[in-house]
Amino acid sequence: MRTSEPIDIRPGGADDIPAVIALFDGAVEWLVARGRTGQWGTKPWSANPKAVAMVEKYLTTGQPWMAEIGGEVAGTLTLTDGPGGDIIPRAAEPERYVHLLAADHGRHAGRGVGRALLAHAVEETRRQGVGLLRVDCYRSEDRALVAYYESNGFTATEPFTGPDGSWPGQVLAQRV
Repeated sequence: MRTSEPIDIRPGGADDIPAVIALFDGAVEWLVARGRTGQWGTKPWSANPKAVAMVEKYLTTGQPWMAEIGGEVAGTLTLTDGPGGDIIPRAAEPERYVHLLAADHGRHAGRGVGRALLAHAVEETRRQGVGLLRVDCYRSEDRALVAYYESNGFTATEPFTGPDGSWPGQVLAQRV
């Protein structure tokens, strides 16, 4: 690992779909190895048609960003104008919403790729003249992911439960 190379963030697009799916396959593998199967289960995203369709949707209709280190994809994040589903209501004001945040937990672990992408999302939201950035995540018993977003300037707002009632989630917001 070349730790001195900077994290470069570039616009993404449809050509990045295979790289994003690979990032999520790696994230699932990383979570499973740590016994954390509640978030995304145990199967790779590449084997889940719904997950693949979601990646394709967001990378072609949203504003995807790709983090690279030394020319290698190290992470991703997509911004949209809202949560994009029926479970989480839209904000009462213009917002940007974070989807598909993932970082390479292998070659680039510990480099701050997720933090760099979230900081970029804040700057991009501000640049667009929007004052609210939101995200949702898995709310495990230990709230590890919620705490991660809080350490990046977000505040937990409303909890929610996924459509089948078994996936606990948390919406977080940040004023920019």
